[in-house]
Amino acid sequence: MTQIKNTTLTLETPAVNRVPLIILSYWVIKIAATTLGETGADMLSMTFRLGYATTIVASAVVFVILMAGKLALRRYTPISYWAVFTASAILGTAVSDFIDRTLGLGYTAGAALLLTLLVATLAVWYREERSLSVERIETTRAEVFYWFAFLIANTLGTAAGDFLSDALGIGFLQSAVCIGIVLGFVALAHFFTKISSVLLFWIAFVLTRPFGATFGDLLTKPRDHGGLALGTRAASAFFVLVLTVALWREHRAQTSRAAALQ
Repeated sequence: MTQIKNTTLTLETPAVNRVPLIILSYWVIKIAATTLGETGADMLSMTFRLGYATTIVASAVVFVILMAGKLALRRYTPISYWAVFTASAILGTAVSDFIDRTLGLGYTAGAALLLTLLVATLAVWYREERSLSVERIETTRAEVFYWFAFLIANTLGTAAGDFLSDALGIGFLQSAVCIGIVLGFVALAHFFTKISSVLLFWIAFVLTRPFGATFGDLLTKPRDHGGLALGTRAASAFFVLVLTVALWREHRAQTSRAAALQ
């Protein structure tokens, strides 16, 4: 008598990517989010007079809560992703201002400290994950490294922007133009050279932070400080609107891509 054994075929469920593709729309939304981070942090610490320490605590709590929610999703959704990112931008601005002004380390020492911390974080990330991919994140541990590195890079970018506009006395508009030119060269290097895409990404990531920050300062600072004196509330409201429209478009694009894969 022949015995027939039942066999069960199992298919492994492919891991779901938790982060967006790094395309042009990503950089547009990032610049809007980082500019909102600058104006939002200044609104809390200066306009509402909460101070840097209170702003750091409040924004850190929001950042941790939003990041925990994002980690629990285990997938990419535009609203959850960019909510965490914007919170990291606000927190990064407050931390940078606290290091530079309250602790008195200054822009140069503060930027050097943050650069060292970013390099150390990336080194540990690579040692643990054997990858520094920012376009493919599939595990919770990798995503934690991802957000921690983003938070440090946002803080570093704020310090770099303050160093250019304040310490070197270049001014907000001139700083934004200079950074924009450097970003243009980074983009050309990405398309026409064999320089590591990971290295170019982090250079662009750090530099787009002061690009957005200096633009935010240009809008909010008094005219005698080289700004347009629009105020933190008006500027923050404007960039909330810009970010909302950009996220709506990203949500539609994400929905279309998901439907095409089905």
